[in-house]
Formats: sequence, C-alpha cells, structure tokens
Amino acid sequence: MPIEDKRRLNEKKFPNWEILPNGGRRYWLEVTGKHGWKARYVKEVDSMEETVKFYQEIYDGNGNLTEIHEKFPVEKGHRKIKEG
Repeated sequence: MPIEDKRRLNEKKFPNWEILPNGGRRYWLEVTGKHGWKARYVKEVDSMEETVKFYQEIYDGNGNLTEIHEKFPVEKGHRKIKEG
C-alpha cells in the first residue's frame, strides 16, 4: 500500500496527530468512559507510515495518567504510573 494511502487511513482512524522529529507521526484517539475516565490510543509510525509503537494511556477523572498498556512492538501489559 502506498504511503499516501496508509497516511490517509491513519488520519481517518486517529483524528489527532503530530509530526515527530524523525519524520514520523504520532496519532491518537481519545475515548471517554462512563465514569469520567479517559483512554487514549496512541500509534507512532516512521516516515514510511510503518507502525513502530502502539499503546494505550488511561487517565482518571481528574485527567491524571494512571496506566500505560504497551501493545506493540511487544505486549507488556498494563503498567501503573506512580504518583508524586
């Protein structure tokens, strides 16, 4: 699939994105839960739009990052974020 098609697909799936210093991009999608928490799905790609990292961030009702779940390139499970 051409880079332009991959980029268009990523932009459709992930409405937020920024350009990274290495020429890649960081895409993200935020989902709000029923009880005030928020999940952010983050996909990082290289300059060829190939996925290099995919992870989920979990935020509490106050907007504090509480967990990260790294899914790609290696499934690392949920990791709690220590406060203070």
